[in-house]
Amino acid sequence: MWTWKADRPVAVIVMIHGASEYHGRYKWLVEMWRSSGYHVVMGDLPGQGTTTRARGHIRSFQEYIDEVDTWIDKARTFELPVFLLGHSMGGLVAIEWFKQQRNPRITGIILSSPCLGLQIKVNKALDIASRGLNVIAPSLKVDSGLSIDMATRNEDVIEADQNDSLYVRKVSVRWYRELLKTIESAMVPTDAFLRVPLLVMQAGDDKLVDKTMVIKWFSGVASHNKAYKEWEGLYHEIFNEPEREDVFKAARAFTDQYI
Repeated sequence: MWTWKADRPVAVIVMIHGASEYHGRYKWLVEMWRSSGYHVVMGDLPGQGTTTRARGHIRSFQEYIDEVDTWIDKARTFELPVFLLGHSMGGLVAIEWFKQQRNPRITGIILSSPCLGLQIKVNKALDIASRGLNVIAPSLKVDSGLSIDMATRNEDVIEADQNDSLYVRKVSVRWYRELLKTIESAMVPTDAFLRVPLLVMQAGDDKLVDKTMVIKWFSGVASHNKAYKEWEGLYHEIFNEPEREDVFKAARAFTDQYI
């Protein structure tokens, strides 16, 4: 876990990265929040980035939720408003974390292209086989099928990621089955978000996440204060896209109004 402190803090934002990536890919976004008066708290999820556990593998999705719980505990020590920002699979983690809380004490939530459905469809035979392998060989790894140029149009980010040894390119059978199970759980209608401001920002040209499922989830969420914004033409990683400054301004406009 890392903390980047603002000079004159007004709030704290906890950021959760997506599948295969890690905190180091968020340097630009961290600095944007920090220079805007927000402490930033972020770490690497189990099996990703600099963590020592088996790369691309988890025993249970709950490992992610438990890890994020420690980040949020850290954020609360500053005794400032706390916001939660989850990107892609990190958005899914944020949803499931929030559903488990009786008193979340979160001022607002931003979900960036949350992983609530997959654009990349696994071969049906392989999908069926994964059910058995999840029992007898859960740590067996396969290629994720993801490529950097599917996530962003930003050439600088693509070039950096192609040579990044911390980027996870293979995932385990257990990871895949846990992801699907958690997506199914997240899609069940809930009123957990009834009283917390919620902003969902979705890439309009998302090649990784099925945006129709994001819209379906958003429509089913009971909330007194929710907003959905779709960024036309942007790829999955909206905070890495050439238009990212506009995306950040929209995110900050959301958080600023609740401080």
